[in-house]
Parts: sequence; structure tokens; C-alpha cells
Amino acid sequence: MSEEIRNENGELEVKPQESKNFIEREIDKDLKEGVYDHVHTRFPPEPNGYLHIGHAKSIILNSGIAKEYGGKFNLRFDDTNPMKEKTEFVDAIKRDVEWLGAEFENRVFFASDYFDVMYEKAVLLINKGLAFVDDLTAEQITEYRGDFTTPGKESPNRNRSIEENLKLFRDMKDGKYADGTLTLRAKIDMASPNLNMRDPIIYRVAHMHHHNTGDKWCIYPMYDFAHPIEDAVEGITHSICTLEFEDHRPLYDWVVKHCDFENPPRQIEFAKLYLTNVVTGKRYIKKLVEDGVVDGWDDPRLVTIAALRRRGYTPDSIRTFVELSGISKANSSSDYSLLEYCIREDLKLKDKRMMAVIDPVKLIIDNYPEGQTEMLEVPNNLENDELGSRQVPFSRELYIERDDFMIDPPKKYKRLYVGNEVRLMSAYFVKAESYETDAEGNVTVVHCTYDPETKSGSGFTGRKVKGTIHWVNAPTAGQVTVRLYEQLIDEEKGKLNDDGTLNFNPNSLVTVTNCMVEPELMDVKPYDSFQFVRNGFFCVDSKDSTEGHPVFNRVVGLKSSFKLPEQGK
Repeated sequence: MSEEIRNENGELEVKPQESKNFIEREIDKDLKEGVYDHVHTRFPPEPNGYLHIGHAKSIILNSGIAKEYGGKFNLRFDDTNPMKEKTEFVDAIKRDVEWLGAEFENRVFFASDYFDVMYEKAVLLINKGLAFVDDLTAEQITEYRGDFTTPGKESPNRNRSIEENLKLFRDMKDGKYADGTLTLRAKIDMASPNLNMRDPIIYRVAHMHHHNTGDKWCIYPMYDFAHPIEDAVEGITHSICTLEFEDHRPLYDWVVKHCDFENPPRQIEFAKLYLTNVVTGKRYIKKLVEDGVVDGWDDPRLVTIAALRRRGYTPDSIRTFVELSGISKANSSSDYSLLEYCIREDLKLKDKRMMAVIDPVKLIIDNYPEGQTEMLEVPNNLENDELGSRQVPFSRELYIERDDFMIDPPKKYKRLYVGNEVRLMSAYFVKAESYETDAEGNVTVVHCTYDPETKSGSGFTGRKVKGTIHWVNAPTAGQVTVRLYEQLIDEEKGKLNDDGTLNFNPNSLVTVTNCMVEPELMDVKPYDSFQFVRNGFFCVDSKDSTEGHPVFNRVVGLKSSFKLPEQGK
């Protein structure tokens, strides 16, 4: 987009305009018309599980808008259902939101901070004749509500007197009624085409211990009643939420209006971020954790934010993924390969490119002097000179990848086989002369000779080789564990089996315990990441690594099936 303006000389110039999403355009309109004179947003998770990649979109969107407009951003926990909520989840959510870079400073709130206000507003509605206590069962309430083609029927209790409703509601609060016996319902319109407006429940009896308020309350507000009040009390201007709440907006507006909030917040909905063939439902993840299928909510095969962090994803990569996925009103799915593309792009210039041999076989250079070790200079990243270089030991005995040598190679195979010559990365040309095998015919040792004139950087031009392979010096190699991940769900068969169970990929985790690495890779700390030449990007596991015994998680392989669309298409 662009606009025409005149410069100081009166000449017409075209000034490019930044493209804005529909939410930003609505906010601009509100500010221009004086509906609000500032912007205040929030991210309101329920502390009943860990956040996932879809929540990242909401965090980044809400905090980003607040920052863009010089406004404020709140982190608020919608803790109105103590049955499923834990302090563990509260702490995990705080870590995730901070890690993503959302700036909420000291603005951390809980819905339970406002339980007194919510109770007062419920009493206000009763006094206005807009709420009543009902003794219909949950099944009866559902039956009376009707459906999309049948209007609802009014509860026999709908016209109780204000005095009776006030007394019953106080008795509910004072613990005189058992769970499920009474509810407080808003009195709106049982004939409304929007089922959410058919006298919705706004309070229920629930004798449950709350993680924040203890045993003070035995009645709890429903989400649709609590949420608009929370927004209004905090001074939120724009309540930005996902599309599933679009049908709830009339109830949101009804609550803030009839609870007498001045300058109430405005709800705007956007489409959720869906990712193909991943598990995001808290119910599914909880079962995976409880059944021991994964080793916790942060298992690197999941797409919880904690799992992505543990696997080696970065905040920058997730922000890029959200940006490329876009903000719209239409539901759509992003391919998992886009997420992988974003982390590759983020790490490829940041990470050192190290040599690690995942499936090692010994390579002996028969004509290299025994007992001699030399230090070779190896660039840390050929695409980023700023990362410099390192000294790597080299001697007669090395490790190479098993698939870098073949007894009977196919055509166009460019690596080692008897009689063929390749370059050892940043070292010398070597030629395979013979090999040894075990009783099962597996290659155990490859014997080579080297040409001392071909040292990397020497300017040798005598001949060329078609293949280059990486290696690790055997006497100084460290042995580490690596975890090779694929998606938890079988991509080809789809997410669910016919019986509704998840369709697991049996190869979602392969653990290798004898990976041989350069000495530098033994002195690492959690979340350090590196590119292992030809094998992908790897990150030091934060949970299972110990000093001197690092565990490396493969973040992503090097090859990508994803391509960004061309500009303008």
C-alpha cells in the first residue's frame, strides 16, 4: 500500500504505507473517533494446562498491539474453574509468556482477584430484575433452552421476586446448598436466535478449594460472566480473542452494559492458529502425559510452548511463524513445515556448524604418522564470518558416518568406497583402500590413505574430488546421546484412528546413545544450539543433560519442503 504526499518543494511523492491487519484498522478507527484515547490489551489463559503454539499467536498479537500503540498489556489468569487449575500451570504460563518476549511488567492478575466485584455485580443484576436463582437441573436447563430451530421455554423460577432471589443467592454463597442444586441465571431472552443469550448461567454452586482464594468461596462465576467484568475492571480497551467467542460477544456486551461499566471494552475476534497433524487439545495432552506416552507437558514432540523451547525453538522463530501465518477472520491451517522453515532461517546464521557422527564407524588413515595429532582450523559458519573459526584435533584414527562408506555403492554415490577419494572436511583427501566387518557383515573399520599435499587451505589444485564428508577425531571424541524426532502423529494416516484415538507415529522418537562429537560439544549448557554438519540443528536438552553427559535434541533437519510464496502472489 502507498499514499501520495507533497514534499517541502511541493513535488508529489509516493510514500509506502505499512500494511495493517483488520484488528489494527479497527483500533485506528476507535482512536480516531475518540472511543478510546489509549490501547490496553490482555492475554487471559486458563491455568488448566500448558500453553501451546496456538496460544503463542494470541500472546504475540495482544502484547504486540499494546507495544505498537504505546499502550499496556496484562497477563491475567482466568481461574474461575478450580477443579482443573493448578499453581504448576500458573508458573508454567508465566515462564512461557516471558520467554516469548511479552512485556507485562508487574501487570499479572487473576480473575479470582475480582470475585468480590463479580458477586456485587451479580447482586446488582438481581436488583435490576435481570438475574434469578434457578433450581432446574443441568439436564432440564438444556432441555428448556431449545435449539437453533426451537425457541426456549422460560424456567418456572424466572419470575421469582427480587427479595427471594437475593436471599437464595446469599444462601448459595453461605454454603447452604449442595453442588448442582441452584444456579444464578441472567434474565435475557429465551427466544433469542443466539443460544448464548437464552438466560445463561452466570453462577453455580461448587464447594471446591481454589488455588488463589482457598475456601473463601463455594460459588463460582461462569466464564462468560466473569471475563467481561475482568476486562472492564482492568480498563482493557480491546478484548482480542479467538473466533469461537464471536457468538458470545452479545453476552459480553450485555454484561458490561447492565453491570454499569463506563467506557466498556470492545471485543474483536480473530481466527485461531491451526497447525497440521499436531496435538494441541489440553485433554489429549493431559492423557498423553498421564499414560506416559510422553515424558511431560514439555516433551519435545509436543507443540506446547515449553516443549518447543526444550526442543530448541527460539522466540524469534515463533514470532516469525505467527507473522507468516497472518491475522485474519477466516479459519485456516498452517503447515508444520512452515514452523520448521522459521527455525531453520533463525538458526542458520546464528549457530556454529559442528562435526558430530551419529552412527559412527572407525576410519583409520594407514599412512598418517602414528601418535601424531595436529590442530586444524575449521570455520564455525561458512555463511557468517563473524562467528570466526576453531581449532579441531586431527589424527590417524577418526569416526565417520556409517552411510559415508559403502561396500557396493549405487551409481552417482560420491562418498567413500574402495578405490574412491573424498575430502575430509577442512582436512585432507583420503582414499578408501580396504575395510573390516564383523560376523554379521557390518563394516567396523574403513582403512584409507591420505595425501599430505591436499591439506585444506594449502591451495592444492592438482586434482578434484566430488565428495566431502565430516569426521570426528577418535582419541578426543566425546560420546553423547542424541534424540531424533519426527512428528508425534502419523502424517500419512491422519490425526485420529477410526475409534477416535490418536494415530501415533512409531518413529516419533529415536534415541542414539553412541554419537561421537568434537570435544567442544562436551562443554555445553542447556538450550545451547548447534548445527551438526549434514544432520540438522540440535539443542542441549534442559531436562536430562548432566555435566559431562549432554543430551542433544534435534530441533529440525536441514532439508525443507516448504517454500515461501513469491512476492505479490
